[in-house]
Amino acid sequence: MEGKIRIEERSLAPLQEYGASEDEYVSILIEREKGTLAFKNIESFIFVNCFSHSRINALNWILQTRATLGFSFQTAYLSMAYFDRFLSKCSIDNGKCWKMRLLSIACLTLAAKMEESEVPVLTEFQSEDYCFENKVIQRMELLVLSTLEWNMVMITPLVFLPYFITKLCNESQTCHVLSKTIQIIFTLIQEVNLMDHRPSVIAAAATLVAMDQHLTIESVKLKMSSIHEFRFLVAEDIFAYYDQIQSFYIEKENYKTQEKESYTQ
Repeated sequence: MEGKIRIEERSLAPLQEYGASEDEYVSILIEREKGTLAFKNIESFIFVNCFSHSRINALNWILQTRATLGFSFQTAYLSMAYFDRFLSKCSIDNGKCWKMRLLSIACLTLAAKMEESEVPVLTEFQSEDYCFENKVIQRMELLVLSTLEWNMVMITPLVFLPYFITKLCNESQTCHVLSKTIQIIFTLIQEVNLMDHRPSVIAAAATLVAMDQHLTIESVKLKMSSIHEFRFLVAEDIFAYYDQIQSFYIEKENYKTQEKESYTQ
């Protein structure tokens, strides 16, 4: 997930396009996101054992293919969520690479059908290292659908970003903060189970980290109090996750420093 993420203009599409005012639309999202927490008990094994490396490779493939096919980041996030939910319910023998790739293809095609106005034919989703027949991909799609009980609609942190960023940032900063916030979210999804937190809390915390890495609980409360829908959010929850993101990045930087020092010795 290293490197800069290019942001398309549609990433900051006005929320009014959805037929409601910004505040009304976010109220609807916050009400609907409660269902997302039903997926929070994703087993930790997919993050810590032999699946971890295969999972990261699969998520990287999803991001790369998203860019190649011109899909939105919402599509990429949704496919990653399907991927993790599937693995929490159905095991893959020793994280076999070809099976993990087939699963990632099926999850991305399903997410594209949910989010994109135009979906390429299945042959467009093939990778250089594996080639699957269309009927094989379709069978895996059906297995994913049945395993997830056809519950494919999810609220993600990305749908909240236009609201929080336009409310919290100066207009001149929006593209920079959006790029950094999306980078933070897709870095986190590699390492932690984002299903443990409300999407609105993840979006708010990641946006605040992208804006300023030295906030206190008081300054978070002050910033969030300017937002109309803040009454639905708890400042302590946002700050707790803000602090968790900060700790994660500090730990990651310390690891990189130690690794670099070990090479120079």
